[in-house]
Amino acid sequence: MPSDPEVIQLIIADEHSGFRQQIRRSLESGRRFRVVGEASDAGGIARLIRLLKPDVVLLDLALLRRCEPGTLDGPVGRTCVVRSVVVVTAVEKEQVMEAFRFGAHGIVSRTSAARELPRIVRSVMAGDYWLGRETVPILVDVVREFLSRGNGIVSITDHGLTPRELAITAKIACGRSNKEVGQEFRISERTVKQHLTNVFAKVGVSSRLELAMFAVNHHLVS
Repeated sequence: MPSDPEVIQLIIADEHSGFRQQIRRSLESGRRFRVVGEASDAGGIARLIRLLKPDVVLLDLALLRRCEPGTLDGPVGRTCVVRSVVVVTAVEKEQVMEAFRFGAHGIVSRTSAARELPRIVRSVMAGDYWLGRETVPILVDVVREFLSRGNGIVSITDHGLTPRELAITAKIACGRSNKEVGQEFRISERTVKQHLTNVFAKVGVSSRLELAMFAVNHHLVS
């Protein structure tokens, strides 16, 4: 029987069966989610992804470290990606950045996973990144570190961005508002918004947070 396209299918990967059961209960309390498999080791994750073709994989960072490269890329030939939500023991800089380096679409702490997951899964399925309030300051700090190393100068050769668009990207990545950017460059907020619209279209992002992550991951900072 074909699966209901409105139902989000998930795999839960964690070494602790009690945690997996807690997450399953939380997700399946809503009609839109269905847990189609569970894994307790890295090898099981790859096997279940190939077999079950889930929409989302929820997995512990410790297990993700032991996965083979490309495990979360999904089956060859599949048109949509397998989105991943990574569970961390603490929302700290090292764990957050490690999760994003592995390609996480969302990050959640172990203590808040059961409560937050339904909303997180809906968000990543909509094409967004989920950071959570406690994660945003960490990401901003990391971007600022990159900018300070390069004196705030970004490359003007990549992704088809103009020098002005790159300069605005640098400011947005530091957490500046449209109003602050406009004041600094002596342009209107409307003009800043138009520049951002162009940047979003060129680099394929849909939010300011995604743009900040893009700037870091694609080494726009010198």
